[in-house]
Amino acid sequence: MAHYNLQINGRAYEADVEADTPLLWVLRDNLGLVGTKYGCGIAQCGACTVHVNGVAVRSCTLPVSAAAKSKITTIEGLSANGDHPVQVAWNEVDVPQCGYCQAGQIMTASALLAKNPKPTGAEIDNAMNGNICRCGTYHRIHEAVALASTKLK
Repeated sequence: MAHYNLQINGRAYEADVEADTPLLWVLRDNLGLVGTKYGCGIAQCGACTVHVNGVAVRSCTLPVSAAAKSKITTIEGLSANGDHPVQVAWNEVDVPQCGYCQAGQIMTASALLAKNPKPTGAEIDNAMNGNICRCGTYHRIHEAVALASTKLK
């Protein structure tokens, strides 16, 4: 076991875990931050997406040791009141059906808009391509990302 001091959502956390423990399990099992979801365990579905130093990454395959000195943001830390432009657009467009993939979708979309505040349709499709939605809400996801880009300050 190793001791890690983690910066998550602007707060300091500590975890005593093996170095190769995926960040996802540290977040969920050790720290109680359960908004980030387990989907596939092989970084293919996007349900576990978090930001590490502002970049969208799949936490199911990222060892905690690789993220230990980074600024980590989970869905819980994206905004205090669910008022991030992506979250607002998600509600306005009524994106979720089952909702399971939505945290990962929102984290991917918010990383895209932080880097590119006015993406084209093709850029939205490209950025969101790796996130799987079993309910097939891709059209509404695309619409919400485009709407969110108009809400950015």
